[in-house]
Amino acid sequence: MADPYQNNTYHQGGGDSYGTYGEGGGPDGYGYRGDYPPQEEDAASDVTEGHDEEDQMYEGEYQGIPHPDEVKAAQRASRAKDRAASGGVVSELEELSEQYEDIMEDCGHGKFQWTLFIVLGLALMADGVECFVVAFVLPSAEKDLCLSNAEKGMLGLTVFLSMMVGAFLWGGLADKVGRRRCLIVALAINCMCAFLSSFAQGYGFFLFFRLLSGIGIGGTVPIVYSYFSEFLQMDKRGEHLSWLCMFWMIGGIYASFTAWGIIPRYGWGFSMGSEFQFHSWRVFVLVAALPAIASLVGLTFMPESPRFLLENAKHDEAWMILKQVHDTNWRAKGQPEKVFTVTHIKAPKTAEDEFIEIQSATGTPIQRWAVRSLTLCKLVLRNIASLLSAELRFATLFMAIIWFCMAFSYYGLSVWFPDMIKHLQNEEYEARVKVFHRERVENFHFNFSLENQIHKEGEYINDKFISIEMKSVKFENSLFEDCRFEDIRSTDTVFENCTIRSTVFSNTDLWEEKFIDCRMDNTTIFEHNKKGCHLDTVEENDVLIYLVSFLGSLSVLPGNIISALFMEKIGRVKIIGGSMLISAGCTFFLFLSFSQSAIIALQCLFCGVSVAAWNGIEVVTVELYPTSKRATAFGVLNALCKLAAVLGSSIFTSFVGVTKVIPILLSFTALVCGGLVALKLPDTRDKILQ
Repeated sequence: MADPYQNNTYHQGGGDSYGTYGEGGGPDGYGYRGDYPPQEEDAASDVTEGHDEEDQMYEGEYQGIPHPDEVKAAQRASRAKDRAASGGVVSELEELSEQYEDIMEDCGHGKFQWTLFIVLGLALMADGVECFVVAFVLPSAEKDLCLSNAEKGMLGLTVFLSMMVGAFLWGGLADKVGRRRCLIVALAINCMCAFLSSFAQGYGFFLFFRLLSGIGIGGTVPIVYSYFSEFLQMDKRGEHLSWLCMFWMIGGIYASFTAWGIIPRYGWGFSMGSEFQFHSWRVFVLVAALPAIASLVGLTFMPESPRFLLENAKHDEAWMILKQVHDTNWRAKGQPEKVFTVTHIKAPKTAEDEFIEIQSATGTPIQRWAVRSLTLCKLVLRNIASLLSAELRFATLFMAIIWFCMAFSYYGLSVWFPDMIKHLQNEEYEARVKVFHRERVENFHFNFSLENQIHKEGEYINDKFISIEMKSVKFENSLFEDCRFEDIRSTDTVFENCTIRSTVFSNTDLWEEKFIDCRMDNTTIFEHNKKGCHLDTVEENDVLIYLVSFLGSLSVLPGNIISALFMEKIGRVKIIGGSMLISAGCTFFLFLSFSQSAIIALQCLFCGVSVAAWNGIEVVTVELYPTSKRATAFGVLNALCKLAAVLGSSIFTSFVGVTKVIPILLSFTALVCGGLVALKLPDTRDKILQ
């Protein structure tokens, strides 16, 4: 049998700067062969043996349904007609864009794209998990690591700041080094640092490793969308990028369930003396890294983006990858005899690549590395500056406003919702406080816990407080004489303006700082006070916290499905603008948030509506920018998103328990502003990736 690929031999033109495959070239300037390579009469495929050509009738012909090949031909003819009608000179990159779209249509959408979808989805899932990890472990880690309120705030802030740096860094590098390579390095940094952070015994090391982990995972969003979009044909792009967004939701659900199942299980940890503690929250930190590890393993089997390779004049690699995509898809569809018919791909060699090669050919290895690194930094910075060029200035400005407004409202309210629930819980707790006034207790053994109590002007004579817990207990203007406190564990317990005489405190965490304006008489003794921090045996996180996170993540499912199904029918611009304006209307329902159940319901409503806007924003960001700037633009805008998240969460949190009006008005104003600007964006549904 004749070799069906024998005419696909690669030939490099002598004086031409383009890579050319084969000798053929179609009338439209692209190297496609309309038919398969000629075969001998006795070399028919085993699949078609015994069938006449008349038997190979297209199933939809009798129903009047056009053949997919006819649809593709009509689409290409329409694009060629539009190109001719414009009368302008087609640039090399525009010609490459047209040809690349034709190639992806011939490759089809199938097994290869779905495999890549899962691998990149796991990376996006890891990004979603990262946003929840610190929030879930803080209640336990604050005791294990002896964290103050300022240190807890810094740890929470570090998550978004590090992801902001990661988005900016990896997005810029992905356009110059490669999507796959940068994503692998970013995920490897995240996995390694997440592993090390779970074993860090001090606050400083834990903060450092979480910072590096965030920088690593911050690169996933800009790279994943740029990477996946370059394997999609135009009519599939909006829908499948929207389906990819669902993995962020899955990441939130995964984090909620694993935290709920692991963190309260204190017996899952171990300790080696008092110097090394490995409690259950550290197990959760390890489990949270599994999606990133799975994606990292999967990426080792995935190829680089051929569109990136063509932009960087790597013709051979790009052609082989495109052939791999084509053959993988058509074999899976039961048509292995289909031949990859591309014979000619244009990809100009850029001056930037030539400069790097010239500079890298001289000097010592260290000098060459320094030159490459310096040149790479200059190219990345030049690429970032080009986002404000004349042709991209307004697109960048509009997208920056939309990203900032959406992130400011979304992340601000995402923090405000659980904080409001905690505030209502505290109000209900304080409303149940028991007040004891002028009680006198003598020769009594307290062997039961004290919780949510206020004791005023009491007298305690020769009493024993042994092996009990004190939670939210306050003694005011009271007298303790000849008493003994032993093996006490306390939370939010203070003594204020009390007189303490001949009383012993042994093996307690009642340090002198908890005695405010108290008078110590005679021989009050503090013996063997507990040092450092310790974990309580009670659950640190209320089950409601996990439930709120789970429901908030799950509520975006309907919005994800609807936006994916209608992204091509309605259009990206209408989905973004409409979703943001509807979300703005939903914020006024927050005035009705008088109970925990109402807040949870409103959170689900807001998240479910706003996710459609997020999907549209990410699709439009991919489509507005050319390949050489796509990941860079996505990284810059995503970094701006994280900055808006920090500002929104900080501002909204400061008004919890003070007023609802300001957070509601701020979120409403931001969403309306972003929604109106979104309606000014161009429709990119029928736009070929540049």
